[in-house]
Amino acid sequence: MTQPDYLQLIRERGSGALDKKMGIEIIEASPLRLVGTMPVEGNTQPMGLLHGGANVVLAESLGSIGTQLHAGADRRIVGVDINATHHKSAVSGVVTAVASAISLGNTMCSYDVVITNEAGQRTCTARITCLILAQR
Repeated sequence: MTQPDYLQLIRERGSGALDKKMGIEIIEASPLRLVGTMPVEGNTQPMGLLHGGANVVLAESLGSIGTQLHAGADRRIVGVDINATHHKSAVSGVVTAVASAISLGNTMCSYDVVITNEAGQRTCTARITCLILAQR
């Protein structure tokens, strides 16, 4: 059996309005590991979010996408818990987030996310836990 093209699945399903507005782009995807980027300009993002909030949105997006790839079409995400630590502001350029699965189960998925600036310095680390239920 061949592995699905997860990037193609993400493109077909589309991303949320906030992801699009913030310029989040997924460049690598599987249920085990996701990599995404987001532009940073002047330490603020569209929709009035400060960069710390933008980091959380980026981390949550990757965790939610990874959970959905793991859960498949027959299950849905019903809750997201985020614990984030902000290390350094990114003033301009692009930040890169790497989400690594630490637990993939039938009712819950957890990811550790590390977000770095262009110099490779951590701007945020987060743990995302998503609850999953069967579709009704």
